[in-house]
This record gives sequence, C-alpha cells and structure tokens, in this order.
Amino acid sequence: MDFSLIAIGLFVGFLVGLTGVGGAALLTPILIMLGIQPTIAVGTDLVYNSITKIFGAIQHWRQRTVHWQIALYFAIGSVPSAVVAVNLIQWVEHTFGGADTLIKKVLGFALILIPIAMIAKTVLHKREPRPNRWQLCGLKEKRTLTISTGAVLGFIVGLTSIGSGSLFALALMYFFNLQGKEVVGTDIAHAFFLVTAAGLAHASFGTVDYPIVLQLLFGSVPGVFIGSILSTRVPTRFLQYTISMIILISGLKLI
Repeated sequence: MDFSLIAIGLFVGFLVGLTGVGGAALLTPILIMLGIQPTIAVGTDLVYNSITKIFGAIQHWRQRTVHWQIALYFAIGSVPSAVVAVNLIQWVEHTFGGADTLIKKVLGFALILIPIAMIAKTVLHKREPRPNRWQLCGLKEKRTLTISTGAVLGFIVGLTSIGSGSLFALALMYFFNLQGKEVVGTDIAHAFFLVTAAGLAHASFGTVDYPIVLQLLFGSVPGVFIGSILSTRVPTRFLQYTISMIILISGLKLI
C-alpha cells in the first residue's frame, strides 16, 4: 500500500469535487512526474476515470439530464478513434520505439489546450443564452459534425487520457442549445463510454497498473465527497483559474 498514491487520489478528488475541473489533466502528469511510464500512466488514468465516471453517469441518468442521442453521436466518432489512438501508440512502440516520448509531447500540447478550454467554457457559461447558428440547427443536420468532433477529440483522449470532460463539454456548449445540467449529464455519460473503451484497449496491451488504480480510488472517493461539501462554502472560480494555470505550466514542462 503506497500512501502517497492515496494522498494523490485524495488531493485530485478533492479538487474535482470542489471545482468540477482538472481530474485527468492533473492526475496523468502527476503520475508521470512520479516516474511512472507515460504509457502506463495514460492507461491507468483511463481505467481509474472509467470507474469514477460510472457513478456520475448513473446519477445523471436517474435525473434525466442526459441527452442520449448526442452522447451516441459523439461516441460513434470518439470510441473507435480512441481505440485507434491506443493501437497507434503500441504500433509506434513496437516499430520505432519511443512511444513514451511521443505521449509526453502530445500530452504537453493537450495540457496547454485544456486550460484554454476550461476558461472558454467558463466564459460561455456566463454569457446570456443567445443561440448561435449551430445551436439553431437540428441534431440530424449536425450529425456528421458531431461524429467528426467526437472522432478528433476521442483521438486526443486515447493518446493522452485527458479531455473527455472539458473538451467535450466545450463542444456541447458551443454546438448545442442545452441547459447547464444537460451539458454536465451528457458530457459525463459520453465520457464514461469513451474512457471505458480506451481503458479496455490499454488493458488489452497490459498498460494498466491496477494496484495504482485501486489506491487512487481509496483516496479520491472521500476526496470528491469532501470537496463537494465545501464547494458551496468557498469561492471556486479563483481555484478553477489557479488549476488551469497549474495544468498549463505542467504542459509547458512536458513539451
């Protein structure tokens, strides 16, 4: 039992419960900085993420805050794309070597993109809901766009384990005229399918450290609970921006 991993799970879970942002974007670089092989860090984070997402997905399903058709269209693009990304990592490693270096570089760029997405999501959320031209279109008209967006973002998640929440939430807010609770519910439900598929792909190649997953969960479950309780008592906007800056700096270091 490694209590440092439990403490990391507690810390990340606490921040996610408190602010709602930064889970995978914080955890994966932390695991790499601890000396865990990048491929293992990504696969482990995806499996850990899948387990944590299932509880949120079930709750939002019960609350009827999931737009299943949008989640399905995203998944049609994102799930196979993420699996292709995982297989690409393995192909690069077996053919050329240096897959870990590739992951670190791509992860660095993704970590720069995530804070921008977080800030953009906050700005969009604060605006008065005035539908743009995409939001005024019907879902069938946006089917190809939704699947294509899922494919692009799913590939990023498959390579780096991050973005299943913030990047897809930003896409939901920009392309669809949904209520805030529907954005969160649809995002979490789709993310569960995406990270589960990518996690299983990593598991098939043996790039998941299950003891690490278990120890992170020991810390993160109470961490999310404590953070959620305190989220109504402390100003979280400043913390969200602070976490965004930490993630941005982590990305620059990895590049």
